[in-house]
Amino acid sequence: MLVLTRKLGESIAIDDHIKIVVVQIKGKQVRLGIKAPPETKIHREEVYKAIQDQNTEASQADLNSITNLANELNKK
Repeated sequence: MLVLTRKLGESIAIDDHIKIVVVQIKGKQVRLGIKAPPETKIHREEVYKAIQDQNTEASQADLNSITNLANELNKK
């Protein structure tokens, strides 16, 4: 892990397309601004983890469950 020290208003560049800026420091919290291309997905870690968990769960669904769900949706 790379650990860097930045002051308010300073930034970090990642590759040619991502820039992270220290926007605010308040007590023990640091507010960061992230400039990245629109196609770059940026999530808080807990949201990213939830997405990954849901994707894993969905990938483990059995074919019968998926077929039953499709049938139910087609009835409406």
